[in-house]
Amino acid sequence: MSADDRVAELTARFTAPSLNAAWLLCDQHPADRTAFTVVDGAGGASTLTYGELAADSHRYARALQGLGVGPSDRVATLMGKSTDLVTVILAIWRLGAVYVPLFTAFAPQAIALRLEGSGAHVVLVDPDQRHKLDPGPDMPDDPQRRVVVTGTAASPGDTSLAGHVAAASPEPVPAVTTSGDGPLVHMFTSGTTGKPKGVIHPVSYIAGWQIYLEYGLGIPQEGSSYWCAADPGWAYGLYAAIVAPLAAGIPSLLLSGGFSPETTWRTLADHQVTDFTAAPTVYRGLRSSTVPVPTGLRLQRASSAGEPLTPEVNEWAGAVLGLAVHDHFGQTEVGMPLANHHHPELARPLKTGSMGRPLPGWSLTVLADDKDEPAGPGVLGRVAIDVSASPLMTFRDYQTAGQSYGKFTPDGRYYLTGDAGRIDDDGDFFFSSRDDDVIIMAGYRIGPFEIESVLAQHPAVAECSVIGAPDEVRGEVIEAYIVPRDGHDASPELATELQQLVKTRYAAHAYPRTIHFIDALPKTPSGKTQRYLLRNRRRTELTTRKTP
Repeated sequence: MSADDRVAELTARFTAPSLNAAWLLCDQHPADRTAFTVVDGAGGASTLTYGELAADSHRYARALQGLGVGPSDRVATLMGKSTDLVTVILAIWRLGAVYVPLFTAFAPQAIALRLEGSGAHVVLVDPDQRHKLDPGPDMPDDPQRRVVVTGTAASPGDTSLAGHVAAASPEPVPAVTTSGDGPLVHMFTSGTTGKPKGVIHPVSYIAGWQIYLEYGLGIPQEGSSYWCAADPGWAYGLYAAIVAPLAAGIPSLLLSGGFSPETTWRTLADHQVTDFTAAPTVYRGLRSSTVPVPTGLRLQRASSAGEPLTPEVNEWAGAVLGLAVHDHFGQTEVGMPLANHHHPELARPLKTGSMGRPLPGWSLTVLADDKDEPAGPGVLGRVAIDVSASPLMTFRDYQTAGQSYGKFTPDGRYYLTGDAGRIDDDGDFFFSSRDDDVIIMAGYRIGPFEIESVLAQHPAVAECSVIGAPDEVRGEVIEAYIVPRDGHDASPELATELQQLVKTRYAAHAYPRTIHFIDALPKTPSGKTQRYLLRNRRRTELTTRKTP
């Protein structure tokens, strides 16, 4: 089957006027097939078959019904990766309700924003996260909120998920049908450039993620063992680790707890993982670690998404893993439209710094800055999705109508990703920066990512971020914020080395005029660097310095 035919098949499946999400994601698959293997921090593992997931999710759905949950109701979870989490999610969808994921690293204020914004009044929470829901300055009291604690521990006034499940009827819940336009997930953008916005994913959004799984990640392949290490509190982890594997009916691995090099290497070795995908920060963490790489790894394909992949990762991966990490590009709003494909029919030699090419079902271009027409090859412009030629595009607006103003061209043909980039003569896309992050110095348009890619290659650099600071002569000048690696001291000599590195490896005019050494970069909870906070901080510093 051609890629275009596969897009048409999956689009028809997930846009049908009447469909059952639980059947598509679970019930249609062989009952004895493994759905998930959940690994704990000590290396112990438990498996969940599709048959067990079906039976358990029916009981959990009955428990949620007892709490008053019905079609279109929002149900949130503040839970770590576990069989309980997967079962709860499917139970929510059995009832035609809408899932609201909450990242377990969120503080109360971020949780409150999402609960209020989604209207979720039922929250399932792990015991170690329960305190975040206590009323306080950052968590307004909500008398309607039902807090359901997983496990058997429950505080006074709370209820136990296990107790509700035990008391629920064993009878399967009646099938609830919806349409491809029916709401599936209510989540929020990462807030990279401002306050998070609500996004409601329809059931048809799944089709794009299954295409990504098959063509971007190249899964399934015979004998493959798949692990997405991203957290399901965010779109990439939810869909790449849970939803897309369910749709495809393949086993997926979940590692409970946070990232550590020790547990990551052990899991890759113990479970003979062949296909691994994670955020760039995971690869950088492995690269920076002194933990020895285990012998006997079976890795065949490695992928990255969430933020741009800087070149030093693949210098390391080639030497240590014997393969290259493929960079992929996506957004909460649209899914994954660009990839360096692993699928053998679409795979191409990797180019340093490239986000790859459009996935099947997507059409992208780079628009000129001054008009809504494609820019020429090599010209820096606005990365955009051609909606008219992208059958997997589902996004139309944010939860609050009108918030997408400026995200589409006036004629509605193009969706503007908010990223600046370029396309080369071969059709490969290259990320430059967020639109707001582009530096204009003496008439030159400079993308921070290219400079960061050079700086990150220095052995003393753990992380870095480049911004444009106000300058009376040039308009803006380049400045860099550097987090030194352990064992390397910040010094004027190191600053000079870094400036010279950019001059020799990128461009003589585009070196950072000032190097700032800091302990940590400001980031969103999902790990994306917030350059705008660095820009604002620097502008305030410069303004204060001028004030008498």
